[in-house]
Amino acid sequence: MDGLAGKVAIVTGAADGLGRATSQKMAANGMQVLLVDIDAQRLAETQALIQEAGGAAAVCHADVAEEAQVRGYVAAALNRYGRIDAFFNNAGILGAVAPITDYPIDTFDKVIAINLRGVFLGLRFVLPAMIEQRAGSIINTGSMGSAGGVPGSSAYNAAKHAVIGLTKTAAIEVGPTGVRVNAVLPGNIRTKMTAGLSSGAHADDAANERFAAGLAPQGRMGTPEEIADAVCFLASDAATHITGIELPVDGGVTASTYGSAYAPAVAS
Repeated sequence: MDGLAGKVAIVTGAADGLGRATSQKMAANGMQVLLVDIDAQRLAETQALIQEAGGAAAVCHADVAEEAQVRGYVAAALNRYGRIDAFFNNAGILGAVAPITDYPIDTFDKVIAINLRGVFLGLRFVLPAMIEQRAGSIINTGSMGSAGGVPGSSAYNAAKHAVIGLTKTAAIEVGPTGVRVNAVLPGNIRTKMTAGLSSGAHADDAANERFAAGLAPQGRMGTPEEIADAVCFLASDAATHITGIELPVDGGVTASTYGSAYAPAVAS
């Protein structure tokens, strides 16, 4: 990845899944990474994996939905490194899987707090540092659910739609400063969050994998490493004229009205 070596990144949700894979990829490309998550134990595991591979990472235990703690992780990065070159604004939860008529209101509030307020707060306090530098790249985590409805996931779906609005607004506001803001839209990626998406009707791992893979024209689930590649590209000097976009990394889900329905006919 062009121009990543020596730069500083913050990654939220770094304890697992997309955040862990992206932190590892960034560190492998020579970046210094501040790992942020509410799960201190698994955050330390991510740091250990990076350091064992010869990379550089520090940790900051924080709740992304709390203003003071977001201010804290931004201050920690600036105090330690003096700048912030890239920000993977990634932390999120799935919440309940239930129709709107049954959706728990307290869960709705929690999902919005983490998945939307957390993204806003990250933008709110990282952007000033990047604007002062007149450089930087922010990558927000949206979802294939940012592009359409997801039955049973109203809170998650609403938050991920709103993340795109924040992404585009921020990109326009800070465009003249040299700061870029984009979003990556993961599809069904092989993580703990996706494993729980279709629990119940598809409770065992093999059935869940077949269900999730069948939604994509490529006929397979994605990997956290494929998301990490996309994030690192958007953070790199290879993407210096790209801002305000939604980049699907979903095996073709958002490109197709019918998912993989036509795949057998085409293949034959």
